[in-house]
Amino acid sequence: MPIRADFVAVILTHGRPDKVITYDILRKHGYTGPIILLIDDEDEDGDRYRELYGDQVRSFSKSEIAPTFDAGDNFDGTKGVVYARNAVWDIVKDAGYKYFIELDDDYTDFRWRLSSQYLWMSAPVKQLDGLFEALVKFLAATPFLTVAIAQGGDHIGGLSGQVNVAQTKRKAMNSFVCDVDRRFQFYGRVNEDVNAYVHGGRRGEGYLTFLHVRVNQTQTQLNPGGLTDMYLERGTYVKSFYSVMYAPSTVRVSMMRSEHARLHHLVKWNTCAVKIISEDYKKQADELPAVN
Repeated sequence: MPIRADFVAVILTHGRPDKVITYDILRKHGYTGPIILLIDDEDEDGDRYRELYGDQVRSFSKSEIAPTFDAGDNFDGTKGVVYARNAVWDIVKDAGYKYFIELDDDYTDFRWRLSSQYLWMSAPVKQLDGLFEALVKFLAATPFLTVAIAQGGDHIGGLSGQVNVAQTKRKAMNSFVCDVDRRFQFYGRVNEDVNAYVHGGRRGEGYLTFLHVRVNQTQTQLNPGGLTDMYLERGTYVKSFYSVMYAPSTVRVSMMRSEHARLHHLVKWNTCAVKIISEDYKKQADELPAVN
């Protein structure tokens, strides 16, 4: 069954028209629907993008979108994917679509991590149309603002029982299934996805990641273009501290222990994901015993 007519896949890209890996990966994994490549008007490679992808390329003005959100700093210039993330809503709506998945341009594959028996597995997704359809139906039936596909780091500790792949996480990073009528905003020049869910989560906004499926991508600082220059220039401490600024009661900077240890944001989930109980289950004040 083909993908629904009101859905589009949007690839955010900048400065690497000959290396939009995600485009071919979408087709390889069974996505048959329309694709938009979203670039900005400051991209010197705009003509090359249009030469390769024709009318699939859409452009937005960074100078017009910049005043609509808080970049979180007073740095010169308009580097950062946050501009595209906040511009994509109008691009998709003007193109006549209601639902979309927002993707980076450097994905290498989509893989299932949960079998039909709810066991750990790793197998390539062969029908992305069906996966995207299911995610859209879930989004439409729930109050979440967006639903994300898991990244590799979300499954660390799974084999030792620290991660239950049948569950979900109250965050959304990197990939976003969205509805143009449930618009939310990204903040900060970098770490904008974390900034959005920690700031919004404290206010009761719903962000969700499915652990059933994972997207892989190239290592950021080894792939020229995109955000690589920003990360190399300012380091991961500055990147992570944006989230501390937006949610100081929820985020701190900590050392991430891995093959190459680095500073990274650490989220305190008890203060990030607000625990709101439905009125159907809350006791009314007059039912509570008096306090002497």
